[in-house]
Amino acid sequence: MQADEEVGKVAQVTPVAVSKALELFMIALVTGAAEKAKEKGGKRVTAQHLKSVVMERTEEFDFLAEIVGKVAEGQEGAGGEARKRKGSESEEEMEEQGPKKRKGKGRRKKEE
Repeated sequence: MQADEEVGKVAQVTPVAVSKALELFMIALVTGAAEKAKEKGGKRVTAQHLKSVVMERTEEFDFLAEIVGKVAEGQEGAGGEARKRKGSESEEEMEEQGPKKRKGKGRRKKEE
């Protein structure tokens, strides 16, 4: 039971303010990481780029320092290093070839 009816209620402007704050936070973080990726010549934003932004702007992103501290220094992202070791094609080679055709798992058309 709720003893006070005012507890748990949110003003109408609160979701708008929170969403704007989240938007500005994401813009700062992602834009900084994208700039780091461009500086290093990368085409993708990785966890390492996000980590470098957080570590440089300690006053702004100090609450994330513990989380990004778990990211390894040379970590490339989700499986990036493993793909290179397996001898798969580089990003440039894949772009030159164009999109690969995928086999669909849809139903077969009825033969007439």
